[in-house]
Amino acid sequence: MGSTELSPVRKIFSHLMLVIVGAFFLSPFLWMVSTSLKANDELFMWPPVWIPHVMEWGNYPAALDYIPFFKYLKNTMTIAGLATFAVLLSCPLVAYSLARIPWRGAKPLFAVTLIVMMLPYQVTMIPIFIAFKNFGWVGTSIPLWLPAFFGAPFFIFLLRQFFMGLPKELEDAARIDGASELRIYWQIILPLCRPALLTIALFQFMGSWTDYQGPLIYLSDESQYTLMLGMQSFKSQHGAEWQMMMATLVMITLPIILLYFFVQRAFIRGITFSGIK
Repeated sequence: MGSTELSPVRKIFSHLMLVIVGAFFLSPFLWMVSTSLKANDELFMWPPVWIPHVMEWGNYPAALDYIPFFKYLKNTMTIAGLATFAVLLSCPLVAYSLARIPWRGAKPLFAVTLIVMMLPYQVTMIPIFIAFKNFGWVGTSIPLWLPAFFGAPFFIFLLRQFFMGLPKELEDAARIDGASELRIYWQIILPLCRPALLTIALFQFMGSWTDYQGPLIYLSDESQYTLMLGMQSFKSQHGAEWQMMMATLVMITLPIILLYFFVQRAFIRGITFSGIK
């Protein structure tokens, strides 16, 4: 019988391929970091300079004045934090009712959820904008986080798949002990689905943090701009100072990278277990 283990040569080859592919995907970020540390005369040199001859670390303090960085950072953190809290509050409740509570209409509602998930944003953008305009919320940040309190179809689907994989005996034993449905959900189910919760929290935070279209549609007051919208607005009005722009983008990207490294193990577990069915 042949062994299923990889030979040393195949292991070396597979790891080498992974390093090459990883370097290919990492190269834009490395180029951004490299550009953020360059002087003006090295920006457009040919052949390109990957490692600056003199590291211009002063570009980073100067980048904080390139745009009102801390004002836009506060706006972005507020929107991303509220939206992330909203999906963690709403989506598990809906997913739990669809996965663990037998009630008439659960399957049709789940089918509607899947249909809504397939609709592109461009289809619903104008009706949603008209609704928020009638509420008087256009020009505020409310449209950027309030819809998350009503659930997100993809996150509901992800959590439902995770809940479906949990053993029924857990809640049956809790019901025998007299636990209510809400207590079962809060004390038994939620602690078990921490990887899935961290997964949707990471997805939502990343989506809100890097969102450009939403703030562009709903925000008109510059004091309410997010980082992405503020960057583009400043570039349109004052032109591009590339080393300052890249330094700012590095500081914008770094929190997402750090957040992913902190939750990557739970993130991978959440994706794996949620899609296993």
